[in-house]
Amino acid sequence: MAYYLIIKQIHVTCVLLSGLLFLYRGVLMLTGSTHLRQIWLRVLPHLIDTVLLAAGVTLAVFSHQYPGQQTWLTAKLIGLVVYIGLGMIALKRGRTRKTRAIAFVAALLVFAWIIGVAITRNPLSFLMLIQV
Repeated sequence: MAYYLIIKQIHVTCVLLSGLLFLYRGVLMLTGSTHLRQIWLRVLPHLIDTVLLAAGVTLAVFSHQYPGQQTWLTAKLIGLVVYIGLGMIALKRGRTRKTRAIAFVAALLVFAWIIGVAITRNPLSFLMLIQV
């Protein structure tokens, strides 16, 4: 159990670092900054995301909760794929600044939704907290 808590803390820390780096890189992209080409900004996010993914897989194995079995985990994994795709458009593949900006905002919204799914363990994320 002690290892689980340590790995969970590593996972959560990497989520925070990954999100902050994406936000920083997105702002640099929107402002047209040449700092976006710095080597540490090209390497560090991949290292953090690798640790993040490894910790996530480890948590799933430790807790015996797997995508396909747990709807919230399946939703989180699908959201991750969407987030990665939008992030690629925002930071590299978007042809215009407007396209990149829209993809950047959409990626941030998906990132927030993924965090909500993780916290609530519900695919509706924070929407389930809204009382009609």
